[in-house]
Amino acid sequence: MAIDYETHGWIWDGVYYYPHLFGGLMLTAALLGLSTSYFGGMGVFSLPYLRSDSGIFHKKKLEKKRRVRVYMDGCFDLMHYGHANALRQAKTLGDELVVGVVSDEEIIANKGPPVLSMEERLALVSGLKWVDEVIANAPYAITEQFMNRLFNEHKIDYIIHGDDPCLLPDGTDAYALAKQVGRYKQIKRTEGVSSTDIVGRILSSVKDTQGNEDNSGTSLSGDSHKAIQSKSSHVSQFLPTSRRIVQFSNCKGPGPNARIVYIDGAFDLFHAGHVEILKNARQLGDFLLVGVHTDQVVSEHRGNHYPIMHLHERSLSVLACRYVDEVIIGAPWEVTKDVITTFNISLVVHGTVAETNSSFTGETDPYAIPKSMGIFRLLESPKSITTTSVAQRIVANHEAYVKRNAKKAESEKKYYDQKTFVSGD
Repeated sequence: MAIDYETHGWIWDGVYYYPHLFGGLMLTAALLGLSTSYFGGMGVFSLPYLRSDSGIFHKKKLEKKRRVRVYMDGCFDLMHYGHANALRQAKTLGDELVVGVVSDEEIIANKGPPVLSMEERLALVSGLKWVDEVIANAPYAITEQFMNRLFNEHKIDYIIHGDDPCLLPDGTDAYALAKQVGRYKQIKRTEGVSSTDIVGRILSSVKDTQGNEDNSGTSLSGDSHKAIQSKSSHVSQFLPTSRRIVQFSNCKGPGPNARIVYIDGAFDLFHAGHVEILKNARQLGDFLLVGVHTDQVVSEHRGNHYPIMHLHERSLSVLACRYVDEVIIGAPWEVTKDVITTFNISLVVHGTVAETNSSFTGETDPYAIPKSMGIFRLLESPKSITTTSVAQRIVANHEAYVKRNAKKAESEKKYYDQKTFVSGD
C-alpha cells in the first residue's frame, strides 16, 4: 500500500494545493467515462462521495417536485362547455385536478331538483380530458370538516371557483373558509351559457311547440312555422373564438398508420349516453374523429325546436371529451366517399339509440357508402338516454324548474349588472 501511496502521492498534493483544478479534472473524467481508479485507486474519488467542503465538487440531491393538486366542485347538471372550460382553467393552476360532484340532496336543498342523476353527472365529469379524480356526493358548501378532509386525505393544495359568487341560502359565501386559510384560487367564468340558460331554452322550445299548434290541434308548417319559431326561440349568448377551440383541442393528428374511427351526430345537450358511445367507439381504433352536424341539418331531421345547443357549443362539448381526438365542425349528413378519403377513415360507427323525425321515412341512408365499402359497424348504445328524454324530464317537472330558473335568473342579473373585467381565459 505504501508503494501505491507514493506512486499517486502527486494526486493528493494536487488535491490539497489546487482543489478547483482537480475538481474540474474529475468532472471531465466522469463525463468522458474514464475510470476513477486512474486518479488514485481504491475509489476515493468516486463522485457521489466528494465533499462540498473540499471545494472540488458538490453533488446536489435531485428531489422530486411534489405535484400540485387542486380541487373544484360543482353540480354539473346539464353539463355544458362552460363547465368544461371552468375545469380546464382549474387544471392550469395545478398538476392534478380533483373534482367534487355535489350530491342530489345538497342540490335540492340549495338550488332545486337536478335534471341529471348522480350517476349521469359522474359519467360526464369523469369523461372530461382535464379531470384526474372525482369525489362523489361532495357538499355544496366547503365546511371545515370537508376542507380538512380535502387537505389531509386528498392532499389538496388549493380550492378553485369561478369569479361569480356562490352564496348559500343564508347569504354567506360557500368558499369563505378556503379564502380565510389562504388556500383559494379564482378562475374566470365562461360567459354565454349556464344550466339556467339551457333550462330556459328547453322551456322556451316547449312554448314554441305549443304556440305552433292551431285551433284544430294540427301543427303549422313551412314559413309560418319557422317565423313563429325564430321570434320566440331562446337566443344563445355564446361568442365563439378561435382561441377557445384551440384551448379545447388536442392539437394532434393521427399517426401515419393509425386506424381512424368516425362517428357523427348532433350531440345536443351533451349527456352520459354521448360519453359512453364515444368511449366505445374510441376503443375500436387509434384515433376518434367526430362529426358534429350543423344546426340546419339537426333542425331538418329532428324538428324546428332543435338543436337546443348551437353548433359551436355542441362542438366544444364534444372536444372536451377525453375519448375524442378531433372534430369536424359542421359535418355533412351523409358520410360520402370524399369524407372517407379525405380523413383516411378506417371504420364508420353509429349507435343503436338515435333520434330522427319519423316523417322522414324513405330518406336516403346516410351510411350507404361506408356500408357498401364494408367499413360500417352498428354499436350497441350503452345507455338509452337521449336529448329528448333529458328535455322531457324538465317538461315533466315544469313548475319546479320555472321556479328554480326565476330564482337563479335574479342572481344572474345581479352578477351581470355588477360585472367587471376579470383576467383569465
